Amino acid sequence: MTAFTQGPIDPTVQPVPASVVERVDAADTTLQNPQRAVIALGSNLGNRLENLQGAVDALEDTPGVRVKAVSPVYETEPWGVEPGSQPSYFNAVVVLKTTLPPSSLLERAHAVEEAFHRVRDERWGPRTLDVDIVAYASVVSDDPQLTLPHPRAHERAFVLAPWHDVDPEAQLPGRGPVADLLGAVGREGVAPRADLELRLPE
Repeated sequence: MTAFTQGPIDPTVQPVPASVVERVDAADTTLQNPQRAVIALGSNLGNRLENLQGAVDALEDTPGVRVKAVSPVYETEPWGVEPGSQPSYFNAVVVLKTTLPPSSLLERAHAVEEAFHRVRDERWGPRTLDVDIVAYASVVSDDPQLTLPHPRAHERAFVLAPWHDVDPEAQLPGRGPVADLLGAVGREGVAPRADLELRLPE
């Protein structure tokens, strides 16, 4: 696993050399023991669909990461702010297999956000791109740098609805079936956008 965790994280979205791609592909079938991770994406500034697709592509271009599934796109009202005070969000969920530990995956998530000029001026402020780790394998951790699973995922329909679409049997560690959690919070303010689609990297 050390092959994937050495060196600084490159915040730019660059092509990955074929030799690295081959090594990552090999990790899928060897004893590197890739873990399943769930990532939530959101954007409400700029070209929202392009921002989400760029995040999917950047994750796929990360050594030690393979994108396995991409959810449908949802349009949702901003969380925690006055109605109408911000543009609506496009949201989606990505399922990964990764040999990166959670801390390195978090570094990459932040680097992808920065590549899309994410600004962290205010909590729940508008942003070009949000890349949040929702769950990593069955890990439950209260580490303040990366709480797993995401501490508010169980109450957010904009995470639960697309996650349920892409994996109806999914479980949120420590909280139970995603289907049950989604049933409890409902789908108000979360609208599927059947006219939009994110591409799964080839």
